Amino acid sequence: MHKPRFKGKHYDVGYHHGNFIYKKGVKIEQYFNLTKEKEEFGIKCIGECEKVFPEVLEEIRGLADGTKTEYQDFASFILCMYCFEFQNWCTCFAFKDDNSIVFGRNSDFAVSIEEQYESAFYNLEGGYSFIGNSTAMVQMEDGINEHGLAAGLTFNNLEVTKPGLNAGILVRYILEKCKTVTESLEHLAIMPVASAQTLTIVDKTGDMVVVECNCEKTVVIRPKDNENFVVTANHFVSADMQQYQHNEELYADYRSKDRYQTAYSTLKTRNDYSIELAQDILSGKYGFMCQYDRSKGLDTVWSSVYDLKNNKIYRAEGNPSRVKFKKDNRLQF
Repeated sequence: MHKPRFKGKHYDVGYHHGNFIYKKGVKIEQYFNLTKEKEEFGIKCIGECEKVFPEVLEEIRGLADGTKTEYQDFASFILCMYCFEFQNWCTCFAFKDDNSIVFGRNSDFAVSIEEQYESAFYNLEGGYSFIGNSTAMVQMEDGINEHGLAAGLTFNNLEVTKPGLNAGILVRYILEKCKTVTESLEHLAIMPVASAQTLTIVDKTGDMVVVECNCEKTVVIRPKDNENFVVTANHFVSADMQQYQHNEELYADYRSKDRYQTAYSTLKTRNDYSIELAQDILSGKYGFMCQYDRSKGLDTVWSSVYDLKNNKIYRAEGNPSRVKFKKDNRLQF
């Protein structure tokens, strides 16, 4: 994974990042794949994003200028992610006991662009510093900020969508703008949501939630009585969100329910909560989690474990059944 460091103003870091890409000879526009429908949707998303997160648009504008592409096209490319086709298949969980508060996530995605994935350190004006991991620039899929707030997404079925902030921009906003779970929920309540996803959020007090949401509804799931954990994969579990969950092929091909059950059953029955337990769950030692057939083009491409009580970050840069977790010391929190 690339490990860029971004410090300063949003536009400036975007420009330098984009200019670096341009000087490497990469034609970023080859990845845009913009149809007329996406262009029209993207323009509307720009308008919604300007109302609540204009800073991220400045970074996108810098990227467009640095890569010598059209701002509107670049913004539509970023903001349409998660809104038109399936993006990734991931698992998140968080747990706590007297000794630990831990967030864990596997990112399952295409192996064809594995070399482009990033674990970026951001320290931008007007926002909190954070480390965010992503398969695409600007938007984040999991991360943790200087206040010990961790968040991660899992993508879900697109039954409905409308212009707004997609899953990766929502995670980026939480990391950059929020200190606690409570604050994150307050912000999410007024956000225009574009895509369908779950957001797992946990803070240093041990407060933890899974937010199941799309453009029409938001459901907040907290740990059940006598449980100190939350789990999510690529399907909604709340009764209120079942009306939006119709794609059984998603379950069959990418085993969302199997991954959910592996994490849930393990955390329900084990009492030795620890960093090692989180890493073992993500590594598939307690059931199906990351055991994909890589020859079909999909694999777990990284795993993240955040130890919020002890201020430690661990990441396996590849499938954790084959790659060791290593400590990341870039963020002080």
